[in-house]
Amino acid sequence: MDNTPNRTFQVTWSSRAAPSRIPPGRIRLSWSSAGEDLMDVEARLGLPGAEVLLARWPGLRGDWSDIVRPTVAEVMELHSALKLATVVLNRLTH
Repeated sequence: MDNTPNRTFQVTWSSRAAPSRIPPGRIRLSWSSAGEDLMDVEARLGLPGAEVLLARWPGLRGDWSDIVRPTVAEVMELHSALKLATVVLNRLTH
Protein backbone atom coordinates (compact mmCIF):
# COMPACT_ATOMS: atom_id res chain seq x y z
CA MET A 1 0.00 0.00 0.00
CA ASP A 2 1.39 3.38 -1.00
CA ASN A 3 1.02 6.01 1.73
CA THR A 4 2.68 8.76 -0.29
CA PRO A 5 0.43 11.84 -0.38
CA ASN A 6 -0.68 13.01 -3.80
CA ARG A 7 1.24 16.23 -4.38
CA THR A 8 0.30 18.31 -7.36
CA PHE A 9 1.58 21.69 -8.43
CA GLN A 10 -0.18 24.42 -10.32
CA VAL A 11 2.00 25.45 -13.21
CA THR A 12 1.75 28.55 -15.31
CA TRP A 13 4.03 29.21 -18.24
CA SER A 14 5.03 32.81 -18.70
CA SER A 15 7.25 34.58 -21.16
CA ARG A 16 10.19 36.73 -20.23
CA ALA A 17 8.03 39.73 -21.20
CA ALA A 18 5.51 38.84 -18.45
CA PRO A 19 5.52 40.89 -15.23
CA SER A 20 8.46 39.88 -13.08
CA ARG A 21 6.65 40.08 -9.72
CA ILE A 22 5.82 36.67 -8.28
CA PRO A 23 2.40 36.58 -6.57
CA PRO A 24 2.56 35.83 -2.81
CA GLY A 25 2.66 32.11 -2.11
CA ARG A 26 3.74 31.17 -5.62
CA ILE A 27 7.05 29.65 -6.61
CA ARG A 28 8.78 30.49 -9.86
CA LEU A 29 11.19 28.03 -11.42
CA SER A 30 13.47 29.42 -14.05
CA TRP A 31 16.13 27.68 -16.03
CA SER A 32 18.72 28.53 -18.58
CA SER A 33 21.24 26.61 -20.62
CA ALA A 34 24.61 26.17 -18.93
CA GLY A 35 26.32 24.37 -21.80
CA GLU A 36 25.75 21.17 -23.67
CA ASP A 37 23.02 19.13 -21.89
CA LEU A 38 23.32 21.27 -18.73
CA MET A 39 20.77 23.57 -17.09
CA ASP A 40 21.05 26.13 -14.32
CA VAL A 41 17.78 26.02 -12.36
CA GLU A 42 16.57 28.54 -9.80
CA ALA A 43 13.51 28.62 -7.51
CA ARG A 44 12.07 31.83 -6.00
CA LEU A 45 9.13 32.33 -3.61
CA GLY A 46 6.81 35.32 -3.84
CA LEU A 47 6.02 37.02 -0.52
CA PRO A 48 3.68 39.99 0.07
CA GLY A 49 6.55 42.49 0.11
CA ALA A 50 9.33 40.75 -1.75
CA GLU A 51 10.55 37.59 -3.39
CA VAL A 52 13.23 35.31 -1.99
CA LEU A 53 15.67 32.91 -3.58
CA LEU A 54 14.86 29.41 -2.33
CA ALA A 55 17.49 27.40 -4.12
CA ARG A 56 19.86 27.36 -7.03
CA TRP A 57 20.97 24.21 -8.80
CA PRO A 58 23.81 24.92 -11.23
CA GLY A 59 24.76 22.53 -13.99
CA LEU A 60 21.93 19.99 -13.77
CA ARG A 61 21.97 17.30 -16.43
CA GLY A 62 19.03 15.46 -17.98
CA ASP A 63 15.64 15.33 -16.25
CA TRP A 64 16.20 17.58 -13.24
CA SER A 65 12.60 17.54 -11.94
CA ASP A 66 13.33 14.83 -9.33
CA ILE A 67 16.11 17.00 -7.90
CA VAL A 68 14.01 20.18 -7.74
CA ARG A 69 10.64 18.69 -6.68
CA PRO A 70 11.52 17.92 -3.00
CA THR A 71 12.60 21.50 -2.30
CA VAL A 72 9.53 22.95 -3.97
CA ALA A 73 7.22 20.56 -2.07
CA GLU A 74 8.85 21.43 1.28
CA VAL A 75 8.52 25.16 0.65
CA MET A 76 4.87 24.81 -0.38
CA GLU A 77 4.10 22.85 2.80
CA LEU A 78 6.00 25.36 4.97
CA HIS A 79 4.18 28.26 3.33
CA SER A 80 0.81 26.58 3.99
CA ALA A 81 1.72 25.98 7.64
CA LEU A 82 2.83 29.59 8.12
CA LYS A 83 -0.33 30.88 6.44
CA LEU A 84 -2.49 28.76 8.77
CA ALA A 85 -0.50 29.87 11.83
CA THR A 86 -0.97 33.52 10.80
CA VAL A 87 -4.74 33.08 10.45
CA VAL A 88 -4.98 31.41 13.86
CA LEU A 89 -2.82 34.08 15.51
CA ASN A 90 -4.90 36.86 13.96
CA ARG A 91 -8.13 35.27 15.22
CA LEU A 92 -6.72 34.81 18.73
CA THR A 93 -5.53 38.41 18.97
CA HIS A 94 -8.60 40.12 17.53
